[in-house]
Amino acid sequence: MKIELKKYDEQIVEWPKSGYHIMAQYDEEEIIVYQSYRKEIGEFAAKNQYFGGAFSLDRMTWIKPNFLWMMYRNGWGTKEGQEVVLAIHLKISAFNKYLENAVYSSYSPSLEMSQEEWKESVKTSSVRLQWDPDHDPYGNKLERRAIQIGLREDFIKSFAKEDIVLIEDISEFVKEQYEFVQNKELEKLMVPAEKPFLFKDEELNKKLKISGNNE
Repeated sequence: MKIELKKYDEQIVEWPKSGYHIMAQYDEEEIIVYQSYRKEIGEFAAKNQYFGGAFSLDRMTWIKPNFLWMMYRNGWGTKEGQEVVLAIHLKISAFNKYLENAVYSSYSPSLEMSQEEWKESVKTSSVRLQWDPDHDPYGNKLERRAIQIGLREDFIKSFAKEDIVLIEDISEFVKEQYEFVQNKELEKLMVPAEKPFLFKDEELNKKLKISGNNE
């Protein structure tokens, strides 16, 4: 795998305990996001290095930059239809473009727009943004919020092929680490090295409610 790994119990000391954070592994060129699929779709993507075959370009697809939040959603790759876990290395420019065009999936008065304006923006945008409670390896809810991003129409088309640097099938790694979770041996658990992601555009950080690194 081309993912940098680090002990879970070392990372939680450094990770923010609360706030809205895009926890991810990234550098100047790329950012890693995670998805889970049934074998037919996941194996095609890993083999061909793009999404095709049974993958639908007509449905919204959700990406998650936070590894442990993905593990909460897919039950560490044990849920039906989510057995193949993919680490997708995306161009950082594409990830930025997604969030620049994102609209919240549900309305809140804190969005600083009317409900009608929000409904209109939902109609015209092809990117959804959602903040959910983050979770620990056992699935317990945390105070920190984790992001997921939904893509459709032109964005799903570019995501499926040209935005991708590399697709890795990490299903075996996930199975190995899940054994430590089941045996309550978190001192042995290795997870991708992650840190809070901030955009260079302060207005975008504000729009997305992203907390500062020290919160």
